[in-house]
Amino acid sequence: MFKEFKEFALKGNLLDFAVGLILGTAFAGLVNSFVEDVLMPPIGLIWGRDFTNLFAVLKEGADASAPYASLQAAQDAGAVTLNYGAFINLVITFLIVAIVLFFLVKGFNHLRRTREEVATKDCPYCLTAVPLDATRCPACTSELGTTH
Repeated sequence: MFKEFKEFALKGNLLDFAVGLILGTAFAGLVNSFVEDVLMPPIGLIWGRDFTNLFAVLKEGADASAPYASLQAAQDAGAVTLNYGAFINLVITFLIVAIVLFFLVKGFNHLRRTREEVATKDCPYCLTAVPLDATRCPACTSELGTTH
C-alpha cells in the first residue's frame, strides 16, 4: 500500500496539486486583503457605512442596549445577528476571484491553442490539421511531403 502511494506521490500529480493549493490559498488571502482593505473602505465611504457593520438583530442580547452601535457591540451584548455586510464582502471577493480565474483560464487556453496551431499544418486536400513532421494525412491518407 505504501509502495502504491509512493508511486502516486512521485508521479508529479500530487506535487502539482500541492503547489496549486498553496498558490490558491495565498491568492485568496491577497484577494481578501484587497477587498477588505482597499476596495471596501471607499465603497463604504460612498455608501456612508462600513459594510462589515451591516447587520440585523434577530434576538436582543442579555444587555438590551439596542440599537447597537456596531456589530462588535451587538456580539458583546450577546445579541443574535444576521451579518449581511460580511456576506456582501464575501460576494465581492468571490466575484473578483471568479473574474481573475476566468481571465487566467482564457489566457492559458489562448496560449495552448497558439502552441497547437504552430505545431500543426493543414492538409491541402482535406484541410485537417496534421503534425508538422507528418508525411501523410491521417484523415485522407494523402502524401504531404516533408516541407513545413
